[in-house]
Amino acid sequence: MNIEEILEDMDDTIDRAHTIPFASHKVIVDADRLRELINDIRLNIPAEIKRAKLIDFDCERILNDARAKAEQIVQDAELRAKQLCSEEAVQKEARQRGADMLMRAQRGSNEIKAAAEDYVNRLLSDAEAYFSENLHEVQKTRSKIENRKKNSRKG
Repeated sequence: MNIEEILEDMDDTIDRAHTIPFASHKVIVDADRLRELINDIRLNIPAEIKRAKLIDFDCERILNDARAKAEQIVQDAELRAKQLCSEEAVQKEARQRGADMLMRAQRGSNEIKAAAEDYVNRLLSDAEAYFSENLHEVQKTRSKIENRKKNSRKG
């Protein structure tokens, strides 16, 4: 079960609870069931965090791979340009081709980097939205529980 499902179970448990006579705002809940659900939340939160760390690790790996590929492309282009430049007859053409290859490599490198950064941003944005939504749900549930505790103390 994920955290959202657990929180939904907590809500259902509270909704199904019996009211106390003459105090309709107070209910009797199964404390063991609520503790079990709270423990389930505690067990699931680390899994959610692990997923976020994996996403972050994947983003770093993608960026590092993109950088390594870009560097290799540049090195290959420089090597090829040097080979072409060694011949006097084609030196001018070799320079032009080397520069063109370098420019294409840099463009390709920039495109790979941009795509990787966009991907990372989308993943982080999705993770942020997911955790924000879950945090909001946890805060709402916590607030409900606190309100019910306050109301039960008043009555």
